[in-house]
Amino acid sequence: MTKVIRIHEHGGPEVLRFEDVDIGAVGPGQVRIKQTASGLNFIDVYQRSGMYPLGDLPKTLGMEAAGVIEEVGDGVEDFAVGDRVAYAMGLGSYAEERIWGTDRLVKLPDAIDDQTAAAMMLQGMTAYYLLNRTYAVKPGDTILFYAAAGGVGLIACQWAKHLGATVIGCVGSEEKAALAKAHGCDHPILYREENVAERVKEITGGEGVPVVYDSIGKDTFDSSLDCLRPFGLMVSFGSASGPVDPFNIAALGPKGSLHLTRQTLGTHTATRALLNECAGALFDVVEGGQVKINVNQTYPLSETRQAHIDLEARKTTGSTVLLP
Repeated sequence: MTKVIRIHEHGGPEVLRFEDVDIGAVGPGQVRIKQTASGLNFIDVYQRSGMYPLGDLPKTLGMEAAGVIEEVGDGVEDFAVGDRVAYAMGLGSYAEERIWGTDRLVKLPDAIDDQTAAAMMLQGMTAYYLLNRTYAVKPGDTILFYAAAGGVGLIACQWAKHLGATVIGCVGSEEKAALAKAHGCDHPILYREENVAERVKEITGGEGVPVVYDSIGKDTFDSSLDCLRPFGLMVSFGSASGPVDPFNIAALGPKGSLHLTRQTLGTHTATRALLNECAGALFDVVEGGQVKINVNQTYPLSETRQAHIDLEARKTTGSTVLLP
């Protein structure tokens, strides 16, 4: 039996249960992983609450982890017992052990430890596709990134600076502003106290930014659109404050012929080639020192409920890791 965190119904952190399950046998093309660290992400909250329904319950939560392969199934050729591996977008990572298909795994470089890997796979590959695929950030760009002191935000601020951009970042406190600034954010904005659109226009000399990366959702959507220059791109990739209300796309015209997109990491890692591109680029900037991964909180797997409470209360910064 293996200890996992499961939900039997949707709801608040109280629905998280620490319990024993039988993970079954390794099948063809699969491996058994002894997990050493699991990442905590807002998508876990969405799935726990039912915002992102999971179908039939119970389900083990969690979307990313790192660990060591302890058993391989028939037909597995590119992975072996003892390999250090990591993955993202793999529901069921809140577990001491799991069985997983090798098509979703990547091998870890020796220079990247397990906690760092568990903290960066989902958030780091998200930062990659946002800054390199959704809108290709280039030298001289000024961009706006919400939750700049969060897990994705701290990675994105550093990566955007590496790409030559000026970074405006929205944060919720003076402490988070200082943290974001220390990681490449040129202009932190306290979005609860300041008018974000006015500050962005002030910073950009009235022009606005070519792209806004918004993971907050409902509370910031309208303001985000007002930060864009003509033909700008609004990138929605999260809903921390709740889903965006129904929206009339005709409003994008008079606001400057704007573009709007909703992105997900699942699409950007759907094939082995896409996954390797994302993971390889992430490993390169982490090993090269251009991006540092901040694991600012760790919790025992048994205390996942408290980790969820702290994440939703905006008490965490950077990345959070659960330790089996």
